[in-house]
Amino acid sequence: MRFRRPSLFAVLLTLAGVAFFVRLGIWQLDRASEKEVLLHRFATAVRAPIRDFASVQRGALPHRYPHLVVSGHYLTGHKYMLDDQVHDHRDGVQVYAVFQPDGRQRLLLVDLGFLPREGAYQKLPQLLPLKPGAVQIKGIYAPPPPPGLKLGGNALAKQKAWPKLTTYIDMRQISHDLHAPVYPRVLLLDPDPSTAYVRQWTPTFMPPARHRGYAFQWFTFAFAAVVIFVILHRKRDNGEDDE
Repeated sequence: MRFRRPSLFAVLLTLAGVAFFVRLGIWQLDRASEKEVLLHRFATAVRAPIRDFASVQRGALPHRYPHLVVSGHYLTGHKYMLDDQVHDHRDGVQVYAVFQPDGRQRLLLVDLGFLPREGAYQKLPQLLPLKPGAVQIKGIYAPPPPPGLKLGGNALAKQKAWPKLTTYIDMRQISHDLHAPVYPRVLLLDPDPSTAYVRQWTPTFMPPARHRGYAFQWFTFAFAAVVIFVILHRKRDNGEDDE
């Protein structure tokens, strides 16, 4: 097989494309490695030493998912239900309560866990009352679930009665709804066998396997660019360019 001499533009374009695709593939592999570290930290967070909430400052977390203890009280009746959640093939809601830490002006959103919808008509579950007065709670301090597509706009502003139903968690909208500043993260309460809430926490980010899948796609594009370059510049045995 013979090849015709490629133009400088064709060579530079192919090299730039290959370098670009390979760089993106390597970046996705790096992201996969980072996510594996985060998964390990999340999995070991419950067994990690408990730290006081006062030691955690915004933007200065020594660990991605610290295990914290917080003293304060719940704001009675103030709950949010994140709809369209699934656990063990059952539709339901993720329930969030509003907590006032002692000595703090900001409010803390607490993830109580998952509750399935009830009956054949898939009605919203009846929420159990929270313990009034001063309490001490423990959990993993983690970022809120990503909002995804915010279909329908801000549903909280249209609701007057509690609990309020939403299809995504937006900390700014919740802060506006509560007329008070809120912490940028939520507290995932430790599992409790005596409660009806299901608390099986998983990180809310793209898994490492998907990053590796994207890396494979980018490396495939790089290989395809080389193959296209070769095909476009090869000659037939009779000396003519290959169409």
